[in-house]
Amino acid sequence: MPSPKGIWKVITASSVGTLIEWYDFYIFGSLSTIISQKFFPDANPTAALLSTLATFAAGFVVRPFGALVFGRLGDLIGRKYTFLLTLVLMGGSTFLIGLVPSYATIGGWAPFLVLLLRLLQGLALGGEYGGAATYVAEHAPENRRGFFTSWIQTTATLGLFVSLGVILTVRRIVGVEEFTAGDGWRIPFLLSILLVIVSIFIRMKMQESPLFAKLKSEGRVSKNPLKESFGHRANFKMVLLALFGATMGQGVIWYTSQFYAQSFILTKCHVEYEQANSIILIALVLTTPFFVVFGALSDKIGRKNIMLLGMLLGVLLYRPIFQQLYEIADVSKKAVVVERRESNPPPHVNSGFIQVVTIEKRFDDGTKLKTTLKEPAEKKSVAPMMTNEVRLAEKDKWKMVGLIAVMVLFVTMVYGPIAAFLVELFPTQIRYTSMSLPYHIGNGVFGGLVPFIATLITTIPGTDHLSGLWYPIGVAALCMVIGFLYLSNKIDTDVSD
Repeated sequence: MPSPKGIWKVITASSVGTLIEWYDFYIFGSLSTIISQKFFPDANPTAALLSTLATFAAGFVVRPFGALVFGRLGDLIGRKYTFLLTLVLMGGSTFLIGLVPSYATIGGWAPFLVLLLRLLQGLALGGEYGGAATYVAEHAPENRRGFFTSWIQTTATLGLFVSLGVILTVRRIVGVEEFTAGDGWRIPFLLSILLVIVSIFIRMKMQESPLFAKLKSEGRVSKNPLKESFGHRANFKMVLLALFGATMGQGVIWYTSQFYAQSFILTKCHVEYEQANSIILIALVLTTPFFVVFGALSDKIGRKNIMLLGMLLGVLLYRPIFQQLYEIADVSKKAVVVERRESNPPPHVNSGFIQVVTIEKRFDDGTKLKTTLKEPAEKKSVAPMMTNEVRLAEKDKWKMVGLIAVMVLFVTMVYGPIAAFLVELFPTQIRYTSMSLPYHIGNGVFGGLVPFIATLITTIPGTDHLSGLWYPIGVAALCMVIGFLYLSNKIDTDVSD
């Protein structure tokens, strides 16, 4: 095993690349409302947003295939070069998304090219995580594996944090109009190429995992990782148990607490874009250290109980927490103290063109509401388009930060220990393949589909703003029961074979 200084070099090199891959993967979701306007027909904004969320989800759906392809490579040729390859693939795909012309320029080719590049992103991420987690675990001291692998776990949330930070910074520098209506939104995608170059330089200096190097020197590397992982009954049983007893529930908790929460406060609560993302950013800063706290705690009391408790809290508290978020932004019971109305162009100018009416209201608690109506200047049978934008009062903003932070705590409980848990289930020669598949099905399919399925459910007649939560609650509850009945809380300290 490496020295304490050596293990931190391993963690840093692995984490920097993984963080950049998550950044690349997340900026698509963080910019989904803008992407829906750029790459899809704008006749139906809801359909365009759902198409964008479906494209976002497609990147998750192909992650298991990436896990199979790159997991096999990782068990055949080594951890280092495999996740170096995934980094290049992810960075190149992200950079190219920033170059794709809009729907207005190339028509149907725009969504097709974006979908293709999104699929390549998903394949790359499918190979990244298993390699990074395995690499760190195979360097870590046996009794501190949960602690050291939890640093890799922070990179997923930090990747979201960095993506939001870059987006908000670029938005301020270039201006809101250029960022949303012009090409400013492309800059976060294009910047990724610089981050990838730095990470490649760091990873080129990494050494192979000592456990894998030992296997290779002894000639015990797997000849067929796929067959050994899924063709042997005992190992395949552990793959299924990892999926249905752990990663499936962990995935929906993660994506509900961070991504669906972000989508919910933007599209259901109508919180102003910059304020909504700053709320998410602050909550992430407050809670990210708990990935390490729960990872370290799992070394002492086991992985199972911590992960299942996180799922239970999500099942019990998601609906009341999301209802609180909704009520905080609800202005229907607040008293208006100032109201201002503007028309652009004025009704008597350019009649026959679209008229934009802006109504701004300030309420007695400091909340502000901006309503924009786009309607024909001459009365026609065309329904006006209306958008609302709520700017929360300071005290309400912090209430929302607190609620999001509580939900991200659930994420730290299920996600902090899971890398060590997965590593300990499988032998070294097939670990990359065996752990990657259940992880990416649980996260990529069950978790990654949360924003799309939950949003889609709320469009069904008879549903309300909370109806979409039944999907993650149901999946987490099922996983929790299976995990409680069949998972062991024992920590396996032997990962060498």
